[in-house]
Amino acid sequence: MNKINPEKLLNSKWTACVPKQKEKHFIVTALIRDEEEQIVSCVLQAVMTRNDYTMDWNLLKNNENWLMGWK
Repeated sequence: MNKINPEKLLNSKWTACVPKQKEKHFIVTALIRDEEEQIVSCVLQAVMTRNDYTMDWNLLKNNENWLMGWK
């Protein structure tokens, strides 16, 4: 499990363990918060294609799918 501080998630870099459509490296470009200012999801942008993907930030904790940094 990757340990993540959700407040330091913005602009962090991630590598997908199983790349799809040549999208391997990502950067967190936005955080989505609820009414209580808790982070509920994040927007990952693929470095090569600039495609944006919104996902639950807790999924980044799974080190079988995501690695911290660009590897």
